[in-house]
Amino acid sequence: MLSISCSEFMSSRSSPGTMRLFLLEGIVTIMLRRYRRPTLILAITPRDVGFRGSWYAGTVVRREAKNTNRYVVEYDQLYADESGEKLLQETLDWIQLRPPPPPPEKKVQFKFEDEVEAFYSDGWWEGAIIAEHSGGKFAVFLRGFEEQIVFEEKDLRLPVQWVKGKWESRFEQFTQGMQVEVLTDEDGLKGAWFAATIIEPSGEDKYLIEYKTLRNDDDTEFLREVIRACNIRPCPPEIIVVDGFKVWDEVDAYYNEGWWVGVIAKEEERVPDLDL
Repeated sequence: MLSISCSEFMSSRSSPGTMRLFLLEGIVTIMLRRYRRPTLILAITPRDVGFRGSWYAGTVVRREAKNTNRYVVEYDQLYADESGEKLLQETLDWIQLRPPPPPPEKKVQFKFEDEVEAFYSDGWWEGAIIAEHSGGKFAVFLRGFEEQIVFEEKDLRLPVQWVKGKWESRFEQFTQGMQVEVLTDEDGLKGAWFAATIIEPSGEDKYLIEYKTLRNDDDTEFLREVIRACNIRPCPPEIIVVDGFKVWDEVDAYYNEGWWVGVIAKEEERVPDLDL
C-alpha cells in the first residue's frame, strides 16, 4: 500500500465563475470552494455520495500521469458488478486516501455518546454510541444509513485522522473566541457547515457556540447552541484552484448562509456585466 505525504499536495484556485450543482434541494447556482474532508490523507473514502463518512480498505494501482494528485485505486471488498468477480477501481484525489489506522495501544472502554467508527458492510462508518447493552455490545447510530445498529465491541474503534504524517485524535480542543464552522442537526439545514464562534466549553467534548449568520426565532440576536466537538471544525484554509472547477468535482457550495456538500453537474456560461 502507498502512503501519501502532505507535502505532495499542490493547492489550486478557480477564477470567479458560476457553476450549477446538484444539492439536496435541487439545482441551484451559487459560489463555490473546494470541498475538503476532515482527514488529510491506504484506507479509501469512496467517491459516491452514498458512501460519505466511510472508509474502505484498498490498494493504489497507479498514479495518474496528467494529474499527479489523483490515483487509481482498487478496493479490497467493493465490486464493479453484482457477480462479485471484478473488484471496483476508481480514480480519486489524494485527500481521499490515508494509511490504515494502527490498532489502539490499549483497550478502549467505549461508553454512551462516544463518537466511533463501526465496521459495517465491509467498511468503517462514522457513528455515535446511543446505548450500551450487555455482553459488550453497543447500539450505534450510523449517520450514513440514518439508523441504529447493534455492534460488538470488536467492530468499533475511535476516530483518528492522518495529519502531517502522523495519527491524531479526530477531535481537537477548541478555545474561547476561536472561529470555527459547525455542522447542525436542525431540520432543513442538515449537511451544511455554518460559521460560528466558540463561546466556552460546555461539558465533556461539547462547546457553547454562537452562529455568525443564523439568528434566534424572534431575530433579536445571533443563535447560540451547545454543539458536540465532533460537529465542529476549524475554518478550512483557502485553496487555490489553478485549473478551475469542472463537472463532477465534489465541492462545498455557499448557499443559504452555509457551506453545503455538492457535486458540480453543469458549468454555466458566464454572462458579461453590462455598463448601463
